[in-house]
Amino acid sequence: MKALETIVATAVIVFALTTVAMAGARHVGSSFTARSQTVPSDRKGRRGTTGDSTRRIPAGRSVMKRVWSKTGAFATGALATVLVVVLLMATGVLPVKTEKTKVVRENAAATAAAATTVAMTGAGMTPAKIYDKYSAGVVEVLATFKNVSSATPYGANSSSAQALGSGFVVAADGAILTNAHVVSNNGATADSVKVVFKTQSSSGTDTTTVAATVVGVDETSDVALLKVDPAKAPALDPLPLGDSSAVQVGEAVVAIGNPLGYDFSVTSGIVSATNRNLQSPNGSVIPDGIQTDAAINEGNSGGPLIDASGKVIGINEQIASQSGGNQGLGFAVPINTAVSAMKQLRATGKVTYAYLGVEGQTITSDIAGALGLSQNKGVLVAAINDGSPAAKAGIKGGSRQTDLQGQLYVVGGDVITAMDGETLAGMDELAAAIMKHKPGDTVTLTVVSGGKTRDVKITLVERPSSN
Repeated sequence: MKALETIVATAVIVFALTTVAMAGARHVGSSFTARSQTVPSDRKGRRGTTGDSTRRIPAGRSVMKRVWSKTGAFATGALATVLVVVLLMATGVLPVKTEKTKVVRENAAATAAAATTVAMTGAGMTPAKIYDKYSAGVVEVLATFKNVSSATPYGANSSSAQALGSGFVVAADGAILTNAHVVSNNGATADSVKVVFKTQSSSGTDTTTVAATVVGVDETSDVALLKVDPAKAPALDPLPLGDSSAVQVGEAVVAIGNPLGYDFSVTSGIVSATNRNLQSPNGSVIPDGIQTDAAINEGNSGGPLIDASGKVIGINEQIASQSGGNQGLGFAVPINTAVSAMKQLRATGKVTYAYLGVEGQTITSDIAGALGLSQNKGVLVAAINDGSPAAKAGIKGGSRQTDLQGQLYVVGGDVITAMDGETLAGMDELAAAIMKHKPGDTVTLTVVSGGKTRDVKITLVERPSSN
């Protein structure tokens, strides 16, 4: 706007000056022309005149010249104004505001990309900010087991053992989440548990150790709930919990814990995969596991996996490794699963699960070809537990064993290919699907039996404690 005002003002001034100058010059020229165009009269001594009287140009011609004289002055002034303005713009004296469509599109794209990144990562906190804000809510868990038997060259030996893990505060009443395998061993709960808080003092960072009570342990989801007395603990700083169902592959995450005894450490990475089926301490399937390349080692178990908005999306639980150390394949129990287990542990001290009563094996195209099965994927039913919902629905288990390259398969039974219309690739998917249901839910299984396919509706019940 300022550039336009400058151009207009300059144009007006130049035009005015040029017009005035041209008008003055034309006035002088007109006087000179009028004198030069007078000619001597051929009629001398005319009455009323002197002897040197002259003949002038007719009035019409004089007016025409004056009109053209003014028009020329105006045109010349306008032309001069345009030339001067162009010259000033070309030399940069007058600023010129330009807009390019391409630049606008690129800026819009960049803005959209930035908005998408923010949407995916929430507030977009850095690992340093996350650690600074939430590390006070992360604890070190020390579990002591007495009379642990171990084999020696001289026979069995009983001694005490201690497990090291991590945990995090989830409520102001002192509730702390961790992994079941941190505070239990082969079904036996630790005899005593202590948690260590990181605190700030005038001398710097310090720690405070507080005794904790085991509220409940669920080995099926690998979740345990601890509780400390808020009056004996430092100011509690519960971590906000997120929604693991909204986790996206590629989003940034950090893990805070105590790897290999290096207390209150932070590592960062991304979510490298979702919907992983994890194996729990009792052999059950934990569905919807989160895979990350953030470094996780022994001691990280039970600690939080936090997204870029500062919310916990999982509990760091296990690694896949050939060396025993971190190789970029860490896994976390989804926080939605942990919260579901926590609510039941708070209420009753235990977690109940839906139960179908099927024991099966995964079918692949190679296995199907070798065993002569018509279905190239699904669940080959090996056995049905007596009195289970599957038994009551008439699903049949296998009748004979077949050795296939050292692996025993029980054949002759039904094949389950889908549940509630969703195709099943194998036994892990069936177990994961059942885990998402509650006792009393009704599901529909697609079963192939004797070459015929049928849909079977089954009402799930509470899983017996022995299963």
